[in-house]
Amino acid sequence: MAQPLPDCALTMSHQPQISLYTGGLAETNAYFLKLDDGWLAIDAPEGAAAAVAENGLTVSALVLTHGHWDHIWDAADMVEKFHCPVYYHRDDELLCTNPDVMRDFGLPAKLKPVHAARFLAQDNTLAVAPYTFKILHIPGHCPGSICLHEEQHGFIFGGDVLFAGGVGRWDLPGGSESQLISGIRQKLLPLPGQTVVYPGHGPDTTIGEEKRHNPYLR
Repeated sequence: MAQPLPDCALTMSHQPQISLYTGGLAETNAYFLKLDDGWLAIDAPEGAAAAVAENGLTVSALVLTHGHWDHIWDAADMVEKFHCPVYYHRDDELLCTNPDVMRDFGLPAKLKPVHAARFLAQDNTLAVAPYTFKILHIPGHCPGSICLHEEQHGFIFGGDVLFAGGVGRWDLPGGSESQLISGIRQKLLPLPGQTVVYPGHGPDTTIGEEKRHNPYLR
């Protein structure tokens, strides 16, 4: 399970080595996965760039699970600090490169744009040794929402698609309840039940737990 990064002191899990930072107004999760060379960052809430730098980590690449403001807040700062490439889905390019469009749905500050080195699409793979992720595009919460599934090691970075006991909200611009629920049913629930889900908010869960008990998926 991912371990928190309390008071900027890095606490490691064993295998895989994943650390958790939670920050910002929406208490958004960012994950840091130890690679053969540096760290893979998943999402960039407010304060994430400073916390990682204070722990002496080097971010080799940043993946944004979607373009909502609470997940991209520190993305440009991470790029400036670490000169790392950023990956996200093309459908969220507008949100990432022109974050001011989110002012109508709660953006609390002016954010810097962040440009993708590569767009990630359904069934693409992202190889960051020693891991290889399959990209699952599951819109409904946000048009460009993606999940990153690491089959060999049995975990998935889920963004705001699936939570412990919940799913992403669909009432924001570009949202769709039917797209979200059908995408979860078709692309996530068929995964092995022991697959660990690291969500964009709240605690870790598993596919099996959500398949059995999530009230939105019954």
